[in-house]
Amino acid sequence: MFYEVVIPAAGQGKRMKAGKNKLFIELSGTPIIVYTLRVFEEDPNCRGIILSINPAEKDYFKEMIASFEFKKVKKLVAGGKERQQSVYHALKHVGEEIILVHDGARPFIDQKQISDLTSAASLHGGAIIAVPVKDTIKKAKDRSVMETVERSSLWSVQTPQAFRASILINAHEKAEAASFLGTDDSSLLERINEQVVIIEGNYDNIKITTQEDLYFADAILHKQQMKSEDRGE
Repeated sequence: MFYEVVIPAAGQGKRMKAGKNKLFIELSGTPIIVYTLRVFEEDPNCRGIILSINPAEKDYFKEMIASFEFKKVKKLVAGGKERQQSVYHALKHVGEEIILVHDGARPFIDQKQISDLTSAASLHGGAIIAVPVKDTIKKAKDRSVMETVERSSLWSVQTPQAFRASILINAHEKAEAASFLGTDDSSLLERINEQVVIIEGNYDNIKITTQEDLYFADAILHKQQMKSEDRGE
């Protein structure tokens, strides 16, 4: 199923403490954002990529897109103060019926999961990828444990998240009008009682947020490269 993807890429990644946009940090000599873009560039069902960026970094993005010969990046738009605003700005430029929203710092999503998401979004209106919570979760106040949360119904949410364009745009417009700031795009649909279903993902689809995450990213990248070699690619 054809789709376009919005990738908010304007954040400065303060928790990474890198002194620059964390998407420019390199894994095996290649910027994180390049790995992310390649997934969609190589997916025949992807009709376009819209990047929300910091305008001060526009020249870098243009050079990177040209250097790695990305053909599907159709628009660079100015990001907002918050991630939600960056997505909202990008939605004004979409043209497909199904829209994905994906974190630029999640370079390990695969095309099979994307296909499952787009199919589910077409059927239900909204679909997210998530994995079951593995750890015991405690609810606390002032660091004093109040209760242990039953975890069989808990999911750790990732991206991409996929939506019918009309539903996602409506959810963003209503959130904007009410000055409501959600934790992710699916929370905007939940707010207006639109259905969102879960597609189970995998634990390799990490978001690179801190310095420690770079160690895990290197290990996942190495595993993927080994699998490619075993397949003779």
